[in-house]
Amino acid sequence: MSLFEPVRLGRMELANRMVMAPMTRSRADQAGVPTPSMATYYAQRASAGLILTEGTQPSLLGQGHPATPGIHTDAQVAGWRSVTDAVHRAGGRIFNQIQHSGRVSHPSVHGLTPVAPSAVRADGQIFTPQGPQDYVEPRALTTSEVEEVVAEFARAAGRAIEAGFDGVELHGAMGFLLHQFLAANTNQRSDAYGGSVQGRIRFVVEVVEAVAAAIGADRVGLRISPAKPINDIAEGDTLELYAALLAALAPLGLAHLHLVAAAEEEVNDKIRAAWPGALIVNPLNSFPQAPEDGGRGNAEEWLRRGADLIAFGRGFLANPDLPARFRTGAPLNALNPEGLYGGGDAGYIDYPVLGDSAA
Repeated sequence: MSLFEPVRLGRMELANRMVMAPMTRSRADQAGVPTPSMATYYAQRASAGLILTEGTQPSLLGQGHPATPGIHTDAQVAGWRSVTDAVHRAGGRIFNQIQHSGRVSHPSVHGLTPVAPSAVRADGQIFTPQGPQDYVEPRALTTSEVEEVVAEFARAAGRAIEAGFDGVELHGAMGFLLHQFLAANTNQRSDAYGGSVQGRIRFVVEVVEAVAAAIGADRVGLRISPAKPINDIAEGDTLELYAALLAALAPLGLAHLHLVAAAEEEVNDKIRAAWPGALIVNPLNSFPQAPEDGGRGNAEEWLRRGADLIAFGRGFLANPDLPARFRTGAPLNALNPEGLYGGGDAGYIDYPVLGDSAA
């Protein structure tokens, strides 16, 4: 199996097995509307088999960080339409990643008290418009509010299709709201959405089912990060938890499962064995030092191990034409760390591509 082979994903034929991973870049305007520079950024990377956008909030309360885009207002939909049109003109495919941050947020970002499965404050600090601040204690969602958030995800998915996306990926990883419901340390509920493993997976299953019903299961993916303690998450019973989750989701016929690889190989192997559909793997190479080969070696190893597609993060940040560089053996651009989060076009849309005099 080669990175450069075409592959079917849901209802789409992709040109190759290279996926641009979802990466927060904080370039939306103050109203969460995608900007013209964002359209340029994504269109530059349209040679990826599939682009997964940065996390996009389904509501104002779902926002976690400044200058992230939303998908819950007409203006945001129109802004994203300019992005999807640009990507499609360039021959690419693009999914919108829908992310509710839950407790990984701060009132200074949106003027609201963050919500979570339970009123458990995350340890550490978060970047806000006023700089780093301690996390606050979130407000626990009521049972009826949980049901409304499920509907909120479905509405956001419908808006994403309206905006021209080929599908959506639900962010159930990295300690954000869906992951908070899965994890024992953040979900201390006593209603039907907590307690046992079956209770803790219920919210994620209902969100996936609602979104699949709204736009078609073959246009829906889910991202997971089992055993990753990012954003102060401790699942407690990872193997049992994901066995139950995947068993509940497997019959739906989703477009893909997106695995952020765990450090424990047993976890990764069990995920692959349990999932009957397409598996995208993000090896999540050590940060901040990217591998000299841009992650290609890890990618090819994962294809041998049973992954269907590979998600590349920093490789696509600095190399809009990463597939061409891998195919030809061309050198890779160095990443400009000053342009990672927020700011102007420097370190965002100014990386050279093959054929440029500066490449």
